Amino acid sequence: MNRLQSIRPFGQRIWLDNLSRELLASGELVRLLQEDGIAGVTSNPAIFYKAISTDASYQADLTRLKADSSLSAEQRYEALVVPDIQAACDLLQEQYRSSAGNDGYVSLEVSPALSHDEAGTLDAARRLWAAIDRPNAMIKIPATAAGIRAFQTLTAEGINVNITLLFSLPQVEAVWDAYIDGLSARHAAGKPVTGIKAVASFFLSRVDSLLDPQLPPALQGKAAIALSKVAYARYQQRFHGSEFAALKAAGAWPQFLLWASTGTKNAAYSDVLYVESLIGDETVNTVPDATLAAFRDHGVAALTLPQDAQQAQITLLDVAEADIDLVAVGDKLQQDGLKLFEDAFAALLKLTA
Repeated sequence: MNRLQSIRPFGQRIWLDNLSRELLASGELVRLLQEDGIAGVTSNPAIFYKAISTDASYQADLTRLKADSSLSAEQRYEALVVPDIQAACDLLQEQYRSSAGNDGYVSLEVSPALSHDEAGTLDAARRLWAAIDRPNAMIKIPATAAGIRAFQTLTAEGINVNITLLFSLPQVEAVWDAYIDGLSARHAAGKPVTGIKAVASFFLSRVDSLLDPQLPPALQGKAAIALSKVAYARYQQRFHGSEFAALKAAGAWPQFLLWASTGTKNAAYSDVLYVESLIGDETVNTVPDATLAAFRDHGVAALTLPQDAQQAQITLLDVAEADIDLVAVGDKLQQDGLKLFEDAFAALLKLTA
């Protein structure tokens, strides 16, 4: 069996952290779906900036769009990428149908400039959801305070959300609170809670990249995985315990953890570290092309995520004893991530202005 396909029996799905017109037109995405078992696609402003700035197939459309002076730069950007999102959704429709809605999602992010604007995020999310018009689309929203409030509202409205830029346990817990509250409000209003899909994107390699220089060698490269294992244990408690039982009985799905930023940044570590270490049921791992190729070549699939949960707790205590405030670290990394996405989006709008 293909090494990537061998992850699936453990209940985890691999998504591709990349999307472009070339990927669609060349048939490469179809090949990845068929041969590697890719079950979803994520995108972000940096991914689309690279695609639009380097792929000649966008230029004709961009020239036509620029001829219409009534369009804003953001409207031109959306006109370029929404068809790509729709095409990817269509390719993944069979997985979506055959899995009863558990697989086959494609994410598109709202403007990062709205990260602290709840009303603006809601307007943008609703507009993009309507524009894509596919049941297996996901609207991507950063997990700021405003974003989490918007996420709760969108969940109550039945819109699929990938809430992103999570770096700490309190951030994840706040997202789960919003998801459960949103579903509860929807259920109380007599609306169905079936078929609503949300994921919580927890970022990994950036945690280790920031912390390793501050940690003793024995703890380097371990903090992100320990955080992930503890988050997964909390996921099990929250979504397979009494708190979620009534919603589960009504047909609601848990909000899966999605491992993001899983490309290894430290060359001293295995290039599949953040895949091999975190394979477990009811999770997603979205991987860049290089990591996908590395796992296809030499990755080993095994049920690793639930293992050593107690040791993960001890590792986090050891990190704290090294005078590391993981909550503050999470807040800093989220701010840094927002800045990166804001800069990439601003560069995108320069291309389409």
